[in-house]
Amino acid sequence: MKHRLTLTWTKTLLTLTVLSLPWVAQSAEPKHMLVVTATKGFRHSSIPTAERILAELGKESGVFDVDYVRGGPDGRDAADLKEKMNADALKKYDGVIFANTTGDLEIPDKEAFLAWIKTGKAFVGMHSCSDTYPHFPPYIEMLGGEFLTHQAQAQVECLNMDPSSPATKHLGPTFNVFDEIYILKNFHRGKVHGLLTLDKHPNSRLPGDYAIAWCKEYGQGRVFYTSLGHREDVWDADPNLKDRRNPVEVSKAYQAHILGGIKWALGIERGDAKPQSTRLALSPNEVQAGFRPLFNGEDLTGWHLRHAEGTASWSAQNGMLVNTIPKDGHGTDLVTDEKFQNFTARYEFMVPKGSNSGFYLRGRHEIQILDDYDAGQTGPGGNGSFYNHTTASKFVSRKPGEWQTTEVTLIGNKASVTLNGVKIHDNVVLDRATGGELDGNVGAPGSFFLQGDHGAIAFRNMRVKPLP
Repeated sequence: MKHRLTLTWTKTLLTLTVLSLPWVAQSAEPKHMLVVTATKGFRHSSIPTAERILAELGKESGVFDVDYVRGGPDGRDAADLKEKMNADALKKYDGVIFANTTGDLEIPDKEAFLAWIKTGKAFVGMHSCSDTYPHFPPYIEMLGGEFLTHQAQAQVECLNMDPSSPATKHLGPTFNVFDEIYILKNFHRGKVHGLLTLDKHPNSRLPGDYAIAWCKEYGQGRVFYTSLGHREDVWDADPNLKDRRNPVEVSKAYQAHILGGIKWALGIERGDAKPQSTRLALSPNEVQAGFRPLFNGEDLTGWHLRHAEGTASWSAQNGMLVNTIPKDGHGTDLVTDEKFQNFTARYEFMVPKGSNSGFYLRGRHEIQILDDYDAGQTGPGGNGSFYNHTTASKFVSRKPGEWQTTEVTLIGNKASVTLNGVKIHDNVVLDRATGGELDGNVGAPGSFFLQGDHGAIAFRNMRVKPLP
């Protein structure tokens, strides 16, 4: 009797547990996805791997099944495209996946195809999906960006812009991968919801905003795109590949990335699709303390070029203030419209390898910004030093390409500076200008200015607290 009671209780508990479980996609009828790998331009060798992985992900998850439109640049895809992607045939699908498509595919009615997506269908694209229909702007508008170029394959650290998204929640703050990284054009942060990005060029490592993955709404439809997926071992790590750069963990993470994007695009899992604001938002503590933005994160409001005729080398990029030096040219210093007397300023900067810049107090006293990491020590004009005046007391520089933090307080003619959490100047007397100054009126209110004529640099989270 005792055993029977235990068994009955166990069955009851199991029943209650099952009834209390939330609805999951696997319990529903699989969605029908059309996987398009047709190409009219370059055809990636990873396409067969992509087709296999997508089928496996659909079957193992129970979320979707797949049908295919295949074919190469010789026109073999034309019949399949006409048969499966005309307006009537599309009605049986819940979404489409463009896996490394290229060129002007012979879809019978491109406008009808886009209209179909707008009715509430899913569009999912990988890698060279953004190199498809380069002469059809409505497609680029639907996708959110367009392939411009790429350089050599590279190891990159993708920044996770939305750790709650189904496509990126498993990745952590960063995702390291070796792949062919696209540089895009016709991309606007205000029109997409960012998922993965870079804050530096994948090859040169110069600062800038380089989108990797995003999602967006399109009418009632949903669009998910990732530029990753050139290499076979991104899709599925194979120890037999001759050039194996990515471990198994990377391919598993990539598979989870695209599966999450597919689930979101199909409406099976929730996730935000609103464009993120790049506007600087201060913490409540900083607002209460009296801090306010120096750079708003969106544009150059409140700043002007030191020389109006100089190269407009500064731009706002995804919350960063970036100085880009033209090839064989020079940038221009950037100056605040407002002048300050006593203050505490806080900012972050990223200096690439071999570059050089400076943050000027009252336009007269330069806190040197310099890649001196390999030197292992500061010298006159070293990182964090008051250039041509006072050397930093400690060497606390970070590697080039890493973000560094600075806090500086200037009251009267005495300045204290903390670099990367370490105080390197304590009440240094600034009795003269340090070189390159706006004027020689030491002690009078003056502008902040950022040295822009020496090298590439990026700033972010720039804020100031005026003091009496």
